[in-house]
Amino acid sequence: MTPPPVTLLDVARAAGVSKSTVSDALQGSGRVAEATRDRVRGIAEELGYRPNSAARRLRRASTGAIGLHLPQTATRLDYYMNLAFGAVERAQEGGLDVVLLAPAGAASGPLASRVDGLLVIDPEVGDSAVPGLLDAGVPVVTGERYLGPSPTPAGAVVCDNAASLTALLDHVRDRGARRPALLAPAGASAWAAALRGTAAAWGASYGTEVALRTVPFAATAADAEAATRGLLASDPGIDAVLCAPDGAAPGALRAAAALGRTAGVDLLVASCVDGVANRGANPPVTAVDLRPAAYGRACAELLCDILAGRAAPDTVRHHTWALETRPSTTGAGRRPPH
Repeated sequence: MTPPPVTLLDVARAAGVSKSTVSDALQGSGRVAEATRDRVRGIAEELGYRPNSAARRLRRASTGAIGLHLPQTATRLDYYMNLAFGAVERAQEGGLDVVLLAPAGAASGPLASRVDGLLVIDPEVGDSAVPGLLDAGVPVVTGERYLGPSPTPAGAVVCDNAASLTALLDHVRDRGARRPALLAPAGASAWAAALRGTAAAWGASYGTEVALRTVPFAATAADAEAATRGLLASDPGIDAVLCAPDGAAPGALRAAAALGRTAGVDLLVASCVDGVANRGANPPVTAVDLRPAAYGRACAELLCDILAGRAAPDTVRHHTWALETRPSTTGAGRRPPH
């Protein structure tokens, strides 16, 4: 015979506190001392307590779901798929489902009746859905800042894209490059703006110019190949190509080979976003690891905290990145100048 489920009252009796204290401790709300909160959670776990999610949603008059909006051209990209998986994992830990919104999600019905909050990733000023999402009547957390006019989101998780591109440019300079180029993303997202601005500032600091070619936000390897061919044809002195979009860098490698250049030796190739395509390329491509799954978790974590009252509106949290150096910039034939 299946034993009856453990209730809030069972946990309260075992912990020697009231039922309301147990509820506040498990939900992260109310004025419960940290030691009491930890003790209650430990006892609940030990007893095998599982919250009645349907009843909890009914009491809060909520849907038990959050919405996820990705850039319109991004659904095929490795970066955003990993980010989405991270967001789903964290949301499920908080008892929330994740609804992937269609590009026209803001116009497909009142969102406030379908989700408790929204995650809007890399919002672009030119994305017509974003203003409606921000004005949907539920808390919104953005992955990167929104550069458009109000309404503003309830919170944001940001990555220091200026610092990551600076690190990438410093790395290729340390490897001997003196005429780098950037395949910069089109569009008016915070990411695109940071990369273009940083390239100009970095070049000015060294008394040189970072050659810029604009490519689509979700450029393919073929787009990067065509852009790299054009760059090298117009300026054969370019000795490093940095590709911004996810998955585009192998195209720069193909362009280098077709023009008789050797990646990692007389042309350094790197990417602003790491992924499967970079790790599996020949040679493997140096890239900035933005840790997309962890980024997605961080965005969902902030939204869960705002919904539960654990974080104040207008909270901004920062996400870390790492530079992964590989043979595309460290080939045996290249040596830094002395």
